[in-house]
Amino acid sequence: MRKKDRYRLVLDFFRQAMPIVDTELQYGNVFQLLCAVILSAQCTDKRINQVTPALFRRFPDALSMAGDSNGDCSMIDEVLEYIKSVSYPNSKARHLVAMAQRLVEQYGGEVPQDMDALLTLPGVGRKTANVIQAVAFGQATMAVDTHVFRVSHRLGLVPPSANTPLKVERELVKNIPAEDIPRAHHWLLLHGRYVCTSQRPHCAKCELEPLCPKIL
Repeated sequence: MRKKDRYRLVLDFFRQAMPIVDTELQYGNVFQLLCAVILSAQCTDKRINQVTPALFRRFPDALSMAGDSNGDCSMIDEVLEYIKSVSYPNSKARHLVAMAQRLVEQYGGEVPQDMDALLTLPGVGRKTANVIQAVAFGQATMAVDTHVFRVSHRLGLVPPSANTPLKVERELVKNIPAEDIPRAHHWLLLHGRYVCTSQRPHCAKCELEPLCPKIL
């Protein structure tokens, strides 16, 4: 099957199956989304959604979390109390407070839309920046997590030579229409989370099974 036909069939399926799709993380503003995405690294969205309601009641915006611009340890300790059940809570607490301080000092407390600016924020890498650009600002950016990486390969959307998240990102962006890219991240992610799982993919209930090359 030609690559363009494979992409067309896969995208047509998702457009019909999930015409409206969004992140499963719960948030009230862009700052809170950024916090949730940082916290979600190597942790489930379900766990993050359990801890963020209390965290966001106490720290609804960057200004409230920034505290002492000199790096007040008490602020880090307070954030840590709210997130201690997530993975790597100590480093994430430091990142959150430093990120909030950078937003207040450099961006008036607002999350920037520009990739280069996002990457200057503590705790923010390319994947996180892509999520913020796509989810918060509707930009055509493709965040590649483990689910997107796995499903893209299994469905034959990317070649074996696309062996890094960046290579997968570039291949997907090159072949998916710009208007679909923000949703396509969630399509592939959710398919990987609930159907094309890592250890035991549920091929029997997968509607994409007829065109799957079975790259496991």
